[in-house]
Amino acid sequence: MNSVSETALALRKKGHTVTIFLVENGVLGARKQAAKSQVPAIVESGVTVLADDFSMQKRGISMDECSPGLQAGSMVHLIDLIVQENTKAVWY
Repeated sequence: MNSVSETALALRKKGHTVTIFLVENGVLGARKQAAKSQVPAIVESGVTVLADDFSMQKRGISMDECSPGLQAGSMVHLIDLIVQENTKAVWY
């Protein structure tokens, strides 16, 4: 696992609400057929995983091709998440 998923899982285990928002080429890992994708395990742990709908559209990925539990989101959705109280955004 990489540091983003390890951090997300550790925070979730401590009871925190965690959301990962995939953008640009990060959405490629959202596909069911993505080799070594960590998305299914992350979703199963209770972490919310969102994929930017614009990034998915530009790469020709539909929600039907994505791992179960993955949700589509937009940049507006991301902004709404970031400005919530007691929220810390980490960019990677």
